[in-house]
Amino acid sequence: MKPGTATAALVRWRSFLPSSGPPMTLDGGLPVTTGGAGVPMAAERGGGGGARVAPEVVVERDAAVATPAMERDGGVGAGVAPTEAAESDGGGGRNCGEQCVIRVAEEWCCARCVCVGPNPMMARYVYALIFLVTNLLAWTVRDYGHSALGELRRLRGCQGARYCLGAEGVLRISLGCFLFFFVMFLSTMKTRKVHDCRNSWHSEWWPVKIALWMALTAVPFFAPSPLIQLYGKVAHFGAGAFLVIQLISVTRFITWLNDCCRSELNLKRCHMQVLVVSIVTYVGSILGIVLMYVWYAPTSACKLNILFITVTLALVQIMTFVSVNSKVKAGYLAPGLMGIYIVFLCWSAIRSEPHTEMCNRKAAVATSADWLNIASFVIAVIVVVAATFSTGIDSKCIQFKSAETESEDDDIPYGFGFFHFVFAMGAMYFAMLFIGWNAHQEMEKWTIDVGWASTWVRVGNEWLAAITYIWMIVAPIVWKRRQVGSSSACA
Repeated sequence: MKPGTATAALVRWRSFLPSSGPPMTLDGGLPVTTGGAGVPMAAERGGGGGARVAPEVVVERDAAVATPAMERDGGVGAGVAPTEAAESDGGGGRNCGEQCVIRVAEEWCCARCVCVGPNPMMARYVYALIFLVTNLLAWTVRDYGHSALGELRRLRGCQGARYCLGAEGVLRISLGCFLFFFVMFLSTMKTRKVHDCRNSWHSEWWPVKIALWMALTAVPFFAPSPLIQLYGKVAHFGAGAFLVIQLISVTRFITWLNDCCRSELNLKRCHMQVLVVSIVTYVGSILGIVLMYVWYAPTSACKLNILFITVTLALVQIMTFVSVNSKVKAGYLAPGLMGIYIVFLCWSAIRSEPHTEMCNRKAAVATSADWLNIASFVIAVIVVVAATFSTGIDSKCIQFKSAETESEDDDIPYGFGFFHFVFAMGAMYFAMLFIGWNAHQEMEKWTIDVGWASTWVRVGNEWLAAITYIWMIVAPIVWKRRQVGSSSACA
């Protein structure tokens, strides 16, 4: 993208903004303000007497390059006052609305200039759509593809067994999706710059990649059953890796949001919002726990559900106690959000119990109501796709190096290799959801992630999420104390 083209586009867009108001800043630090009729105005209005006049940038509507204007002081060698883009007539900074408008303008101009080339930001949505279509295809094969699957020579060993045909169909489609994203992972890993040819491969060549996806989806249906069963065993570990990456990403986002709101810059401005969100999350967590006791532990015979819910309540209290400790001082926002998250995981774990269980009455009612069951299934599929997408673009969640490097203009916006790796693990994850983490059980129609194996996986994920959060807020203190101890010993 040529700087001149971007500048001209930005100034043309600026003409739609009000003529008055604070100036803008172009690359290089030169501020510019344009009038309503396109007449250039002073970048910074001088003080009294006109002794000093700040440099001015004259920009024509269709100009390719912005050039500094001659000084209008009238004297040779007159000083030039330094300018800051944030200043206006009476001093002070831009208001929030002006900043938002200018940022939208810059992004719009950049998008207009980059749209002729590879667009990795738009490509990620296409990959998410491919992943969604694959999920729907796996569900269709599981619930409605038994007659077609029974005719395949490779699946005749199932002898028409419904659970066998459904599970093998899901695993074969999952294997095809895994192969597609794993090929994309191998071909885009370690991509750093936008001018790399692999950026074009990641963001373009859609007819070729669609054909590749269709071919890799069909190939597993010609594979022997022992190979598919082996993939099903490996998929347990891949799905587990996906859950670990996902919970690290969620925990990292919550701690980042908490640190951002508690920073000196935002502490006073966001104090009321943080307080309201903290109260809402705590009330929501307690309310969710009470409802789970009422719905899923109606009698003392439901000992396992009582154990799950009680442990969740204890984890919420422990996270809160550790966060507000005088040595940690993490506040109430992060444990409140984590409390909502682990309560949701506990609820989903109990919901994953077989619907024949007497303590899972709400799930049985949902099964009898077709529309509610279908809605729950659709929401679950969308959540799987959204979780995979949001985790895939967070390539920093598993970085172990704390060194921060400044990003350059030609850096890629997110890690392509990590993005495809997460989708490959997500392919294994949705396979486990559709077969209930057990290839030898029959799944009901319009159900997802049901079975005792699913329940224990969710419970383990919940406990691991709480432990991960506690470690993330305690680890800096532990490492700092250890470093201080080492320094004292050396001295």
